[in-house]
Amino acid sequence: QVQLVESGGGLVQAGGSLRLSCAASGSISQFNAMGWYRQAPGKRRELVARISSGARTNYLDSVKGRFTISRDHAKNMVFLQMDSLKPADTAVYYCNAVGLVLDYWGQGTQVTVSS
Repeated sequence: QVQLVESGGGLVQAGGSLRLSCAASGSISQFNAMGWYRQAPGKRRELVARISSGARTNYLDSVKGRFTISRDHAKNMVFLQMDSLKPADTAVYYCNAVGLVLDYWGQGTQVTVSS
């Protein structure tokens, strides 16, 4: 049983910043990769950022240069620093952990960016 809990979402103005946090119930070293997905109303869930066990990172093209994924093994946490936010970033953001066999998901945290 693995639990992921997101926090840090909220309402911000365009151009503002938010830092999302994902707290895992155990060591994040057990996962092959961790990432952040988002889902806006009427749209499919999309991968926003990912960090592998080897610390390789990947980003959705539309967030490159604005978002940064990072991890803290000592705290069993993964973060998503979001800068220069745009209204198009409005979505529910989900933490994801890729295990050897199973994938795990957090409950989501709402990010709303106003114009």
